[in-house]
Amino acid sequence: MKNLTLAKPFEVREYIRKGEIQKPTAGMCRGYAQGNLVVLPKELAYDFLLFAQRNPKPCPVLEVTDVGSTEFKTIAPGSNITTDIPKYRVYKKGILEGEYTDIKSFWKEDFIAFMLGCSFTFESALIEEGIGVRHIECGSNVPMYITNIKCKPAGKFFGPMVVSMRPIPLNKVVKVVQITSRYPDVHGAPVHIGDPGLIGIKDIDIPDFGDPVEIKDDEIPVFWACGVTPQAVAMKVKPEIMITHAPGHMFITDIKNHELAVF
Repeated sequence: MKNLTLAKPFEVREYIRKGEIQKPTAGMCRGYAQGNLVVLPKELAYDFLLFAQRNPKPCPVLEVTDVGSTEFKTIAPGSNITTDIPKYRVYKKGILEGEYTDIKSFWKEDFIAFMLGCSFTFESALIEEGIGVRHIECGSNVPMYITNIKCKPAGKFFGPMVVSMRPIPLNKVVKVVQITSRYPDVHGAPVHIGDPGLIGIKDIDIPDFGDPVEIKDDEIPVFWACGVTPQAVAMKVKPEIMITHAPGHMFITDIKNHELAVF
């Protein structure tokens, strides 16, 4: 297997399709954007699209498929939604039924898939500027937390925002805000800096999703809106079925990160 950091997206999607990669995708295909998946029946798709439009920080839409199509034709021609993510989650009536390496047996002709921007994109920009990303350095998943920040409701969809956290040295926080602000299509600037209790996080060492990471004495926790938000929403709304990526196991697109930057 090639060096996954330097591999092309179609190569990594093929490895995933064959079952040769089943781990978090952070750090893979350097320079290319990754995304969060949401799959819903057609009857709920408009409400979710409206929810995403009203909540662009946690749910920035990169592409929406045609009804029943398993291909993201614009951001990843030739892709297959049912096989090209290392690990999926299937929620039924708000309950996590299980995690799967493909969703072929669950797919229905009335499904519509949404691809949402992912903060892994701006992580590449941080690394290029010499700012370390702890979970990549540790080979772990980014820590994610359900907050007390309420999303704007739309139709049947409502619920709390999920955030991802990265420890940042105090003297680099302003630079990090400036860098990530250039990427509004992949969550953009932080939604909170500092005391996690102010956004309803009781224990920073126990994330709701992902893995805990060390926060050093000269660092401060910085929080970004996260594309796992729809999973927290699913637990509240309890749709008949919602399929998502497993946290940290993303869809790798053919879009270059710089294409999503605003200067």
